Amino acid sequence: MERRSQLFAVKPVEVLLAEMEGENRLRRVLGPVSLTALGVGAIIGAGIFVLTGLAAHDKAGPGLILSFVVAGIGCAFAGLCYAEFASMVPVAGSAYTYAYATLGELFAWIIGWDLVLEYAVASSTVAHGWSQYLLRLLSIFGVTLPERWTHSPIDVTEAYQFFVTGSYCNLAAALIVLLVTVVLVIGIRESAGFNSAMVILKLVIVLFVIGVGAAYVRPQNWHPFLPFGWHGVMQGASYVFFAYIGFDSVSTHAEEARNPQRDVPIGIIASLGLCTVLYISVAAVLTGMVPYTDIDIHAPVAAAFASRGLGVAQFIISLGAVIGITSVLLVLLLSQARVLLAMARDGLIPREFFAAVHPRFRTPHKATILTGILVAIVSAVFPLRLLAELVNIGTLMAFVIVCAAVMVMRRTNPQLPRPFRTPLVPLVPILGMGMNFALMCSLGWGNWKRLIGWLLIGLVIYFSYGRKRSTMALQRAAASR
Repeated sequence: MERRSQLFAVKPVEVLLAEMEGENRLRRVLGPVSLTALGVGAIIGAGIFVLTGLAAHDKAGPGLILSFVVAGIGCAFAGLCYAEFASMVPVAGSAYTYAYATLGELFAWIIGWDLVLEYAVASSTVAHGWSQYLLRLLSIFGVTLPERWTHSPIDVTEAYQFFVTGSYCNLAAALIVLLVTVVLVIGIRESAGFNSAMVILKLVIVLFVIGVGAAYVRPQNWHPFLPFGWHGVMQGASYVFFAYIGFDSVSTHAEEARNPQRDVPIGIIASLGLCTVLYISVAAVLTGMVPYTDIDIHAPVAAAFASRGLGVAQFIISLGAVIGITSVLLVLLLSQARVLLAMARDGLIPREFFAAVHPRFRTPHKATILTGILVAIVSAVFPLRLLAELVNIGTLMAFVIVCAAVMVMRRTNPQLPRPFRTPLVPLVPILGMGMNFALMCSLGWGNWKRLIGWLLIGLVIYFSYGRKRSTMALQRAAASR
């Protein structure tokens, strides 16, 4: 009975807040503008410049416009729930921390392990997209790199049959991951400033795509609007959901916000609203410029402008994509290390390594370096199609749990201050759970099998290491003596 109670023991909010004090706390340097920029930096990038092509070509056709609407609504419900938690518990860890405070240690481990998968695979996906736009940018100047060093050694067909490509690795993808890792180790202030500069440039490029591309839209390319039916719209929504995880990353930086109770909800809601409008606009322009069957799946936006003979625009877009996707990679790797830091503080993974904070830079440098190395390897070896679909189901699962946790917290801790309150509870959380779970069901069985396999590995680690060494378990053991 005692072991069972430990699995579902929650971590009091007072304890979470107390842990922010001391030598292992992170530096509070981020305001609402920086947090919004971090969200925009993670949201706008691979979603617009990479995933729109494959989603329109294989999943939804011009109905991708509706796919972004569906995904945006699902994210809006989840975002409102995230905002309440982030204002209540402004510490590192995002959904992992929220689950620990509401659903107990076992659920916290499951969601934390899920977030590790989400951010690591998302980073690898983004790095792959970055490399493809770099190749297109170089090709404008007549520079070509050996194919053996620019593509994954294995690939997968639409029917998920693996085959060997003959390439050695995607070297460019691995190198950009390692470069960003170095930037992240230096410090959060420098990383946020670097990201903000890239976000401004990226927004200019996206507005350029919408403004110039609208003049070349051919309405006949939108017919048939739903070539794959509503099933295709839902599949497209579950596929491009990956593009929205930026607002989730805002909450992972709550501990580094100057005024988290106010600034984090602003960052979440502002970045999500802005990017949803831009996504819908770019999807409309892209599918209007090129028939969905002819859309390039690797560098779709630049290729669409190239097909209209707009060489200068192709250069601007490729350059903007290279810069913009870099900021996405920066935010994702930044968030990954913060989730590992939160789990290590609780003793679920080795504290000495993952919770170590650099004495000068005040960053979780060891976790950042390890993450960077592993992501570089994955991005160099695995193909885009496999990576993109694997990360989506993990993201959706995190959103479902956070929506459920809001309702649990309202019942178990109604007295806690809530600077931001999710409106229309329980309606909003229930709608968030329903929509996000429906999108999970739109993904293929192969994605479910990979998620279940990952979670089973995580449970083995938890029961063999985390359950025995968790801070909660040690405290209970000490109290019983």
